[in-house]
Amino acid sequence: MKRPSAADSVAVARATLLEGVGREIASSFPGITRLGGQIVAALYLAEKPLSMDELCAELGRSKSNVFGNLRALEAEGIVERQRPPGARFDTFALRGKYPDVVVGAYLARLRRVVLDKVPLFERALGQLGDAEGPEAARLRARLVALQRKYERFAVVFAELVPVTEGPIDLEEIIDALPTTLVHALAGAAKRALVARAARVVEPSRATPRGRR
Repeated sequence: MKRPSAADSVAVARATLLEGVGREIASSFPGITRLGGQIVAALYLAEKPLSMDELCAELGRSKSNVFGNLRALEAEGIVERQRPPGARFDTFALRGKYPDVVVGAYLARLRRVVLDKVPLFERALGQLGDAEGPEAARLRARLVALQRKYERFAVVFAELVPVTEGPIDLEEIIDALPTTLVHALAGAAKRALVARAARVVEPSRATPRGRR
């Protein structure tokens, strides 16, 4: 059996990375397609910022598709547009290290979603007012429960997710955390997952009456 050449192996590995990053980013950011994720991977692998023509040639896609995804990536803070002095065309580069820039953008999006929900429930409760009746009572109970939950989430995100206009270096942040704190957070998360799994499994172990 003929062994693949080095060039073939490089091409296959490169295509695997482009496809995997494409799926990852498309599933995490509304408005960005798999091509957008492939653009991120291509920029990560590039030795320099790339022009739109270079990205189109690299990915074999039309300018309109590449341009639309570049705009969406810029809006999320993942990609930045550059034009060196004297250059005729814009070039594009990642706004920070990969995957830090993607994780940071996702956390920022999630943070906005969580923080925006608190005033939403307050507004809905205000509109419900003192309405009476079973339906109003059920809705009020649901809104209050959601409000309390999102308020707790908001505290966590406000404290733990950094607010910054520039890219973040996740490795630097993690390295700056005390090891005991990292282990404590990981342990708490594992215990919560184990407890949840136990609650899910326990009912299924119950033997229905009359069956053995």
